[in-house]
Amino acid sequence: MGLERGTQGSRITLPLLIAVVAGLAQAASLALPWNGQPQWWLQIASLAVLAWQVRAGATTWRHGALLGFVFATAWLCGTFWWLYISMHTYGGLAAPLTVAAILGLAAFLASYYAIAIGAFCRLAVVQRVGAALLFAALWTLAEMARGWLWTGFPWGAGGYAHVDGPLAALARYVGVYGLCFVTAVIAMLLVQLRASDLRSPRAWALVAGGLALLGLAAVDRHCAVELCHTPAARAPAPLQLALLQGNIPQDEKFQPGSGVPLALQWYREQLDGASASLVVAPETAIPLLPQQLIPGYLEGIARRYGSGSQAVLLGIPLGDESEGYTNSVLGARPGLTAPYRYDKHHLVPFGEFIPPFFKWFTQMMNIPLGDFNRGGLGQAPFAWAGQRIAPNICYEDLFGEELGVRFADPAGAPTVFVNFSNIGWFGNTVAIDQHLHISRMRALEFERPMVRATNTGATAIIDHRGVVTHQLERHTRGVLLGSVQGRGVDAQQGWAITPYAFWVSRWGLVPLAVLALAIIAFAAVARNRENR
Repeated sequence: MGLERGTQGSRITLPLLIAVVAGLAQAASLALPWNGQPQWWLQIASLAVLAWQVRAGATTWRHGALLGFVFATAWLCGTFWWLYISMHTYGGLAAPLTVAAILGLAAFLASYYAIAIGAFCRLAVVQRVGAALLFAALWTLAEMARGWLWTGFPWGAGGYAHVDGPLAALARYVGVYGLCFVTAVIAMLLVQLRASDLRSPRAWALVAGGLALLGLAAVDRHCAVELCHTPAARAPAPLQLALLQGNIPQDEKFQPGSGVPLALQWYREQLDGASASLVVAPETAIPLLPQQLIPGYLEGIARRYGSGSQAVLLGIPLGDESEGYTNSVLGARPGLTAPYRYDKHHLVPFGEFIPPFFKWFTQMMNIPLGDFNRGGLGQAPFAWAGQRIAPNICYEDLFGEELGVRFADPAGAPTVFVNFSNIGWFGNTVAIDQHLHISRMRALEFERPMVRATNTGATAIIDHRGVVTHQLERHTRGVLLGSVQGRGVDAQQGWAITPYAFWVSRWGLVPLAVLALAIIAFAAVARNRENR
């Protein structure tokens, strides 16, 4: 009896240990800890390990759900472990409570994947292609649920590992969640390979067809971003940029005796001395409300950019106690009668709004938190130098379906995205690299440049192909000078929107959800017929 219990325990423990290792590998695939580079092959390989365990070793739906839960918990902890720095180092939350909070968040989000894998085992599709499609449908629904439910926290979705590599060409068609679907199909097909498949014409035809489709996508993408978008004589010149990175220490940033005067002085000096066409200062570069500033501070910046040939966009909190506060961007340029304003739409839970019943938790941390007002979805761009410049703040660039709303009218769609961020809360960690790759994915999906101005990094210029063309050394104080060529300036010259931008601007993620649900429904019907 004791030997049987020991054998049964090892049968459970070893697969769970493998799931932990595979989950950590999934996290590493998004940005390697030692160089920050994504590894597309590792993402597929680690997901294939989970698919192999589920397909070959999960004897019940409960066992499958447990494997999915353990894999996802390890993956998510390995992805956003850097929350420890913001909560403990800067927030002062006790270390055990911080660890428990991160584990709790990861476990809660992992429940989506546990449900997905449990459902896969319950339906138990035998046919290999059908099993791969079902696995991908359920996995993609779990990814989308993580990005939508409870305001969403989709940081670290598997598709972000593919900003480089052979599948990057698909981003302009299916977006990051479509890439999650494709990689899940590949992972499950790989683990179901048999030796006999090497002699099967049908298997080789399937491989050849997949490679042909991928090749056509790559050729079409090359045509779209290089040949069909050749600038004509009347296209605006590249936009000359100066991106400011103040590198204000996070533990001093909001301190009136240190970080605040340093930020006000340094950013004002750079704004006064800049010579680029567009000057950009990051999220909360000005760390005070306008009414808290010394008289004439903002007015001086407005006068500086109210005439001449330059424009400015800078991050600043706005509002008052009676009307509420916003995390905002102000813009000034010649010809404006009132400052341009963008208010952040997608707020960060616990950082910019406190979910119900959690005020006790935020009161345990020494972080300037608050309940901010939410800006509208699809706010007007900042028009300058023939470009339509669309701001997004902090992790708003994580929600491509929300940025996509601005493409409903191609003639008024953004030509350049600008991200205003402060990743200083998370130290000099892989969070910087992960956020850079998120911005790169948005550039691939929409074929629009993404300019990033941050407090500590990564301050960078990403072109419409998702390539980082300029980048300032992180955790240094400096100004990044460079240029960017906007896209979609003149639709008559062939600068249109991507297929992804077309469908996501009209229907959001509904088409992907409908496809996934249709696959699941078909599998359920087939399963019921088998059981009769």
